[in-house]
Amino acid sequence: MKVLLFFGLVAVALADVTRYEGDKVFRLKPVLDEHVTLIKDLAKNIEVDFWSPEGAELVTIDMDVDIHVPAQYLNIVFTILDQNDMEHDVLIEDVQVAVDGQADGGPTPRAHSYTKYNNWNDIQSWIASISSSNPNLISKQVIGNTYEGRPMTLLKLGKKSSSSKPAIFMDCGIHAREWISPAFCQWFVKEALSTYGSDAQMTSLLNQMDVYVLPVFNIDGYDYTHKGSRMWRKTRSRKSGSSCIGADPNRNFNAGWCTLGASSNPCSDTFCGYSPESEIEVKNVANFIRRNKAIIKAYITIHSYSQLLLFPYSYTYDLAQHHSELMQVAQGASAALRSLYGTRYTSGPGATTIYPAAGGSDDWAYDLGVKYSYTFELRDTGRYGFLLPESQIKPTCEETMLAVKYIAAYVRKNIY
Repeated sequence: MKVLLFFGLVAVALADVTRYEGDKVFRLKPVLDEHVTLIKDLAKNIEVDFWSPEGAELVTIDMDVDIHVPAQYLNIVFTILDQNDMEHDVLIEDVQVAVDGQADGGPTPRAHSYTKYNNWNDIQSWIASISSSNPNLISKQVIGNTYEGRPMTLLKLGKKSSSSKPAIFMDCGIHAREWISPAFCQWFVKEALSTYGSDAQMTSLLNQMDVYVLPVFNIDGYDYTHKGSRMWRKTRSRKSGSSCIGADPNRNFNAGWCTLGASSNPCSDTFCGYSPESEIEVKNVANFIRRNKAIIKAYITIHSYSQLLLFPYSYTYDLAQHHSELMQVAQGASAALRSLYGTRYTSGPGATTIYPAAGGSDDWAYDLGVKYSYTFELRDTGRYGFLLPESQIKPTCEETMLAVKYIAAYVRKNIY
């Protein structure tokens, strides 16, 4: 009986994992107002998952629109696209094949690795071991717990000092399905510790500044992408009376909250939350940055995908006060990144470079007084989207290190 019960539980657990057999990712190219209306109607009538932009409300003429369409709706979608002469490509033929192929070594249990997509348990173990590896250069602190009770552990990198040093704050994994993002934060910590003393730029940085690294911002969501739905994006918070789960943490900061490019619909992937900082993860990070705003001189948040280096503003088309300088630094960082593998990034303010989006962390940090506030959208430009293979972790992280080090060196030289 116990054996039968066990297998029954396993079956239930497996049944809870979302599968994507036969699903496709399309790139649509709307060139008429009618095409835009069509895409928005499609989103209302069938279940489609917007990869880029992040919601139907953001679609405009002459932008590439990447959507993930479940298999059962493919005939309808192909018919509608053909009848309306909308140009389109299929980026991913079978989403489940891409999901399975993302882990090059297969789904077998694996130890923590900097060139694999580690699950939350492995990252948590890594945080514990790395933070005790070099007490002169790294320490950790818990800045609060997630909605589901997981500790949000912040790593502090920097040569121990008797007085407080200026700092950079960097976070990864605000959006759960952007797995390359937490991979980069882990890579950054490894590189910072292993090259201190041999790399002049990193040594100067850690001697003169501290770098706070939050390896995974949206831990509950990230854990769910490994155990439930690979395409989950939001937090996992619940509100009584609503069957919809979570909010978009990068629409939940108090920066033009819930205006442009955010949704007030709790079921939407861009749901802004019930109030600014309604998501405990956002509140924990915002509280830490507020408490330390006198020393935090730069804010860097890592996302994917699109190969962009963005800066404020996203919640308004107005240019930031320091627009020229922020653009100059972004272009220099993008050039440094490109020097390694030739990967091209586009730099600019969020609203005009990608699309308007209110409630973002970089706008909020900038308005708080953190002048050097940047959002990276890492590889690629859509061939794999959120399902970037593990074989691309190393080159992606190597080139991104050059850009982050460029920004850090600029900040270090310009704050004294």
